[in-house]
Amino acid sequence: MSRIRLFPSGKEVDCSEGDTVLAALEKAGYALPNNCRAGACGECKIKVRSGLFDQGMVLDMALSPEDRKAGFGLMCMAKPLSETLEIEWGTDDAKPKLFPPRENVYFVVTDKIPRTPRIVEIVMRPVGAPVRYWPGQNMMIGDPAAGVPARCYSIANAPRNDGALVFHVTRAEGGVTSTWLHDRVAVGDQVKLAGPYGTFIGDPSVDTPVLCLAAGSGLAPIMALTEAALRRNYRPPVTLLFSGRHEEDVYCRGEMAWWKAKHRRFRFLATLTQEEKEGWLHGRIPAILPELFPDLSQHSVFVAGTPAFVEDCVAAAMALGARRELVHTEGYHAQTAPEVVPKERLLAR
Repeated sequence: MSRIRLFPSGKEVDCSEGDTVLAALEKAGYALPNNCRAGACGECKIKVRSGLFDQGMVLDMALSPEDRKAGFGLMCMAKPLSETLEIEWGTDDAKPKLFPPRENVYFVVTDKIPRTPRIVEIVMRPVGAPVRYWPGQNMMIGDPAAGVPARCYSIANAPRNDGALVFHVTRAEGGVTSTWLHDRVAVGDQVKLAGPYGTFIGDPSVDTPVLCLAAGSGLAPIMALTEAALRRNYRPPVTLLFSGRHEEDVYCRGEMAWWKAKHRRFRFLATLTQEEKEGWLHGRIPAILPELFPDLSQHSVFVAGTPAFVEDCVAAAMALGARRELVHTEGYHAQTAPEVVPKERLLAR
């Protein structure tokens, strides 16, 4: 058994014999950028400050000889050899560093799927290098030169090998950008994005049951977070509670059913607020939450939706014992501006 020490926080993680650094960190609940998991892409390149490790077979294009001399390693293949391996990861309070946003990144719209009467799913793939981001973050989309202001839209999927991004766009009353995305942007069009932005990524060091609350397209960042957690075999139970006015507003049910079948600790619940139907919960989430979760003192809670929805859900969760430091929110305002992230939270490039 070896220990992995995170610098600068000093947090330590046990690494069982035979486990890679990436596997050990994920088992402990820490998120680490990765993609191929086979030493070929370089996404998980980390500076090793002290200790010995077996790098295994990796490609020079992913870890150059210069990188090796400078002390970098690919954590998807690296296995500790010494009792303690210290790596550079995160900030002083053990939060992950964010990727610097990029401007004028071109994507091609590869699919456009109506999900509800008001929400369309748009899939885009990058023309150049994929955008690196943490699940829960958002991108700015628009065409200011054509009179379409750039607006923030949450990414609805965890990072993929092909760099594809999925967005759930709600048609806003009088919203220039959402109308443009619904009515004018078509499959095959090139769209210019900027980002990633936002800090709705939670604390990856927390190892607690998770409760996600979402309404409307607030489901987008929740889906990205949930997909990422399930992909790395997050051990505690994860419950996603979604609120829709009518049955037709509850979308992505097929994906939820697949997650439920594949991951026995995942549960999806939906409630309808403006109709009662057999087999469905009924009522607003803040009203029915006490019946479903009488004690939230041990849960991490993620809430995404309109500001009013978020405020009411947070109040309800806090009344049930949820701890403020474990409550994470994403509220959608009519005029959304990207969140400016302090320089100390950005990854060096």
